[in-house]
Amino acid sequence: MLSVNTNYGALVALENLNATGKALTDTQNRINTGLKVAGPKDDGAVYAIAQSMRSDVASLNSVQNSLDRATSAADVAVAAGQSISDLLTEMKAKALAASDKSLDQASRDAYNADFTSLRDQIANIVSNASFNGINLIDGSTATVQALANAKGDAFLTVTAHDLSLGGSNISIGTTDTISSASNASAMITTVEDSMNALNLALAQLGTDSKKLGIHKDFITKLSDSLQNGIGNLVDADMATESAQLQALQTKQQLGIQSLAIANQAPSAVLALFR
Repeated sequence: MLSVNTNYGALVALENLNATGKALTDTQNRINTGLKVAGPKDDGAVYAIAQSMRSDVASLNSVQNSLDRATSAADVAVAAGQSISDLLTEMKAKALAASDKSLDQASRDAYNADFTSLRDQIANIVSNASFNGINLIDGSTATVQALANAKGDAFLTVTAHDLSLGGSNISIGTTDTISSASNASAMITTVEDSMNALNLALAQLGTDSKKLGIHKDFITKLSDSLQNGIGNLVDADMATESAQLQALQTKQQLGIQSLAIANQAPSAVLALFR
């Protein structure tokens, strides 16, 4: 039936052209954003899962920062402890030399001056072995805890060790000297005991620092895996989208031509009245 009021062919062509236009807009959005799921309107379930994973990744970044701070504090403590160990080695040598009863007073005084200088240097190292306000060797801190998971309910602990003079590990007092042969002889044992305690403390600090490093590597890999998973869920395949774009553009042009042809049909009615 020929009608000037109703053109079914044009209506169908227009409907198909609108559908193609919508698909073309969706494809262009995916190309512009690089995402096949940019919001909940694209795919509500996938978007919700991706957002939850993004939250976990952000939380893991905070865990990494916490681990970095604790690791740095432990590493500073280890470096300070190694320096103290070197000083104790020198102090033992000075005490041993000063224990020689045949020394004249001038030589003994020289050894004692070196010994007290080394002793005071230990105090300086201990007081300056801080990172971000945390000092693991001056006796001011018992433990330092670092976040271990994204929920914030698990922690890794670094145990502090008092390496200050007269503390639980270094039994050399702040005023101890080797000014006499008897003092020097007694100091040899004191220094040796301090070295043994110090080496044990350093071993424990090193173990704690290594533990933090291992866990940080795991957290980094976990974060990378989550980010890759998010990409698998929401990222657009640009090669596919490029091919789809070209196909839709061609389809749109054909739709426009089809609509134009359908719109010409009512004009055929005029031929009946000629």
